[in-house]
Amino acid sequence: MAILMAGCMRRGLFNSADLYPVILMTGTIMMIFLVVYIGGTLGKKHVDLGLVRVKSLHPEKWGYANVAFPVAMMLCYAIHGWTGSVSTQGSIHEMLRWSLLAMFALLVSLLAASEGGVRWLAFGWQLAGGMLVLSGILAVCGVLPLPYGVMRIADLEISSAGARLGGLLQYPNAYGAIVGMYVLERLTAAAAVLAGRAVPASRLFAAVLPLMPAQAALLLSESRGAWLAAGCAAAAVFALQRRGARLPLLLALAAPLACAAWLYRQLAAAQLAPAPGPGLLALAGAWAAALLGTLLLCRLWHSGARAGRAAAVAATVLAGIAAALMAAASTAERFAAGVGTGASRLQIWRDALQLWSEAAWLGHGGETWRNMLRAIQSSPYVGGEVHSGLLDLALDTGLIGIALIAGWLLITLHSIRRFAPRLLPTVLVFVLHGAVDFDWSYSLSWMLFIWLAAWAVALRTEAESASTQPFTNRSAAGASLAPYPSIDSAYMVMTEAPTVKPSSMPRPSQRYAYHHTLRAICSRLVQVKRYIATFLLACWLGGTVCMTARYAWADMQYRYALAEPIGTTTSVEHLKSAYRLNPTRPDLVIALARTLPQAEAKPILLDGLSRSPKDSDLYLQLGRLASHSGEGKQAGKYFITATALNRYDVDTWRTSLYWMEHAAMREISEGQIREGRQTAVIGIQMLECYRELATQVNSKRMRNDRRFLLHASASSTGENLHRIAMGSFGRVR
Repeated sequence: MAILMAGCMRRGLFNSADLYPVILMTGTIMMIFLVVYIGGTLGKKHVDLGLVRVKSLHPEKWGYANVAFPVAMMLCYAIHGWTGSVSTQGSIHEMLRWSLLAMFALLVSLLAASEGGVRWLAFGWQLAGGMLVLSGILAVCGVLPLPYGVMRIADLEISSAGARLGGLLQYPNAYGAIVGMYVLERLTAAAAVLAGRAVPASRLFAAVLPLMPAQAALLLSESRGAWLAAGCAAAAVFALQRRGARLPLLLALAAPLACAAWLYRQLAAAQLAPAPGPGLLALAGAWAAALLGTLLLCRLWHSGARAGRAAAVAATVLAGIAAALMAAASTAERFAAGVGTGASRLQIWRDALQLWSEAAWLGHGGETWRNMLRAIQSSPYVGGEVHSGLLDLALDTGLIGIALIAGWLLITLHSIRRFAPRLLPTVLVFVLHGAVDFDWSYSLSWMLFIWLAAWAVALRTEAESASTQPFTNRSAAGASLAPYPSIDSAYMVMTEAPTVKPSSMPRPSQRYAYHHTLRAICSRLVQVKRYIATFLLACWLGGTVCMTARYAWADMQYRYALAEPIGTTTSVEHLKSAYRLNPTRPDLVIALARTLPQAEAKPILLDGLSRSPKDSDLYLQLGRLASHSGEGKQAGKYFITATALNRYDVDTWRTSLYWMEHAAMREISEGQIREGRQTAVIGIQMLECYRELATQVNSKRMRNDRRFLLHASASSTGENLHRIAMGSFGRVR
C-alpha cells in the first residue's frame, strides 16, 4: 500500500526521476521481506508480518500470472538491452519499470493470500482512489496547491474550457482514465447496496460518498477517450446485470452524475480557477445534493408503492438527461473542433505501424517511438508518445510482447468475470483506454490493474474458504480436507500401498525403511527447490537495486553538473562521475564530450552512438568535431545521417549547413582546395534536400506543429557554399 501511495504521489511513475526512488524503496522492502519470510516459514505453515498473517505460498492458477507476466516482459527488455536496440538506455529503463511491477505483483499476491487480504485490498483501493480524486478537486477549488495539476491551454481542439484537470498525474487523459476506473468500481458497489432491502442511511451514504467528486473529476479531465471508455464499460456492466439489478445501478448513478455535471459546468465557467470560498461552497452543495438525492430515490424505490417507483424512475431519467445536456453544452465546441486531433492520431498510428513492420516479431527495444519518431514521421507533427499502449508495446517488443500482454489481460478478465464480476467494468476501462492512449506508460496504471487482479484472487480464496468451512470442522473427528495438503500428507498419498496378497506384503520394518527413505528424498527436494528460488530471487532483487541506485546517482550527479557554470572544474567532475555510472544516456554523453578535448571526446561519442544508434544529436556532435578537424567528407556523412534522423527540425538543418561551410573553409585555409570544394558540393546537396522538404510541407499543407520552414540563414549559407564550389573563396554574410 505504501508503494501504491508513492506511485500516486510521484506523478504516476511516468518519468525515470520518479521511478527510481520507488524501485529502491520496493527492492528494499522485498529484500527485508525475503529474509523475514524465508526464515520465518522454515518448518511453519505461516508467518506473522506485523499487520498480516501470510500463509505458505501455493502458486494458484490466476494469482501466479500476476507475477509471471511482468517477469516475462522484464526479460524481453533485458534481452534487448543486452543484445542491442534502438536505445540501450530506453531498454534498461523499461526493464527496471517491469521489474518494479513484478516486485509489486509479488507483494500484492502475498497480500491477497494473507488472512484478511480482501479487506486490505479494498482499503488500499479506496485510499488510492480517494487521494487522486480529492487532491484534484481540492486543487481546482483553490484549497490544495498542486503544481501543474491543471493544464491550461487556449486551443479549442484540446480544451473547451481553456483548462483541464490532470491531478497528481499532470496529464488529463491518464488521470481521467484512472478516475474512471475508480468511478465504475464505486458505482457497482453502490448499486449492490441499493439493491438490498431497507438500507440504512449511514450505509447508503458510505457507499455513494465518493461518487459525486469522482464523477466531477472525470468530467473536469475533459478526456473524451476516458469518457467513452467509462461509458462503454458502464453499458457493458448494465447489459450483464440481471434484469432486477439494472435499475439500482441507474439509481446509484443518477443524482451524483447530475450534481457532478452541474459542478463541472460551474468550475469550467471559471476556467478551473474559482475563488476558494465560492468553489468550496459549490463543491459542498453539489456533494450534499448528490447524497440526499440518492437517499430520496432509494426511499422511493423501496417504498413498495407503484407511484413511488414511477417517481424514482422518472427522476432518474430526468437526472440523466440533465447531466448529459450540461456536459454536452460545456464541451460542444471542443467536439466540433476536435477533428484535427483525431486525424493527427491516425497519422501517428500509420507511421507507427510502418515502423513496427520493420521488426514485427521482436520489436526495436525500449522507448522505440521516442527515439525513432523524428526519423519516420510523415509530417512535422509533435508526438512524443504513440497514443496507443498496444502499438507502443508492439514497437518495443513485437508480437511476442503483444502475445504476453494479451494473455495476461485475457487471464485476468476471465478470473474477474468468474470470481469478482463487480470489478469487470473497472478493468474494461483500463483495457479500452490504454489501447488508444499511453496510460500503460504510467507504472501506476499497471499497479492498479495488478491490484484488481489480486483482489479477484483474494475474493476467490475467501469464497473457497467459506465453502469448505463446514467440512473442515470435521477435522476434529479425524477428517482433514485442507485445500492444499502438507508435504507429509502428500507423501502419505504418494506412498499408499496398493492392495496385494498378504504373502507379498513387506514386513513392517521394511515398510518403515521404505517410507522413511522416500520422506527424506521428498524433504530434500523441497529444500533444494526453496534454496534455488531464494538464490534467484536474491540475485534479481540485488541486481535491480544496484542498477537502479547507479542510475539514480548518475542522474543526481548530472543535475549537479547542470547547476554549475558550464566548463568549470566542478561541473566537469560531476559529468565524469555521472558518465562512469551511466554511459548509456545520450544527453549526458554529449554534455561531457563538449567539455573535453577532441581526442578524448570522439571515443566517448562513438561509444554513445553504439548504445543509441538513432540519436541525431550524437551525429551532430560528431559532425562538429570532424568539421573542426577539417574532415569535410566525414562531417558530411555525419550531418546527412543527423538530418535523416530528424528531418523536420530546422535547427538540425541550420547547424549542419553552418558546420559544412566551416569545414570547407577550414580545408581551403589548410591548402586542401579540392577537398574544400567537394565539401561545399556536399553542403549544396544537403541544402537542396532541405529546400525540397520545406516546399513539400508547404505545398501539401501538412500539419506543421514543429514550424518547419526554410530559414533565411540557410539561404545565405547556401550562397557561400556555391561560391566555394565555384572556386571563389570569399564569404558573403
